[in-house]
Amino acid sequence: MSTSDLSVKVGELTFANPIMPASGTFSEDLSDVFDLDVLGAHVLKTIMHGKRAGNPTPRVCDLQGGMLNAIGIPSKGIDDFRDRMLPYWSDYKAPLVVSISAHSMDEFARLAAEVSLPGVAAIEANISCPNIEADGNAFAMRPDTTAEVMRRLRAETDLPLWAKLTPNTGEPVAVALAAEAEGADAIVTANTALGMSIDVRTRQPRLGNVMGGMSGPAVKPIALRMTYQCAHACRVPVIGCGGIATLDDVLEFLIAGAAAVQVGTATFQSPTVMARLIAELSDWMQAQGVTSLGEIIGSVQIPGGEAA
Repeated sequence: MSTSDLSVKVGELTFANPIMPASGTFSEDLSDVFDLDVLGAHVLKTIMHGKRAGNPTPRVCDLQGGMLNAIGIPSKGIDDFRDRMLPYWSDYKAPLVVSISAHSMDEFARLAAEVSLPGVAAIEANISCPNIEADGNAFAMRPDTTAEVMRRLRAETDLPLWAKLTPNTGEPVAVALAAEAEGADAIVTANTALGMSIDVRTRQPRLGNVMGGMSGPAVKPIALRMTYQCAHACRVPVIGCGGIATLDDVLEFLIAGAAAVQVGTATFQSPTVMARLIAELSDWMQAQGVTSLGEIIGSVQIPGGEAA
């Protein structure tokens, strides 16, 4: 039996397989439990330009079907990335994707230029963070602010540029098309959904920041819907992210049109989940006689034609 080909292309990059971590859920500590080079790519925790402590505690709480987090993007800054993190990750063969974020257009543009270094394969722009120039609304909430920040980012780097969108917008396709029009090489759907939880005994929010990002299985239908919508509207590849924990989850996103997927919350529950999913995907392809992922990516069948 011929070996199935798990490789995928995301823009100009080729990955050995479609499984990669979601930013914020991956660190060098995982090297103690599995070979990190089995992954299609390494997506680092979001960095900001300066040092940042993050939000007040508690920062995480469990929910039915997932979790809430209000970590607040703690960061050791660009110097730590350049001097410590980049040399460490350069020893791996898997392509390195650097996630960046900022609270203003100028900060974003500056950071994109500074992380465009040898050894970095792509930049994932976390445009789902608050924009202080738009009353705290995320850049990716609206097409106009998405277009403007992506235009600024594109001008500062020649590296492949991914736009990570938010599910907290009512116009995800318009936002994705705006990112594509201004130079995004791929769209990531999506970041966490804004949520809240209250301790009924104390009547206080369960997060120190009051609200936080919801992730895990409960958000998968939202992320899958966004992935389908954006994959069918955009010419650039879409990377699915949200609630992926099983082989069926991976297959759903690929069939919906995702070129690759990111795994986040599931890693907290099972640190080896990504390695397991890669092995299970290979076994499934062999059993089904699927020789390449191109046979299933975007193969969703809509009764009666294309869905709105």
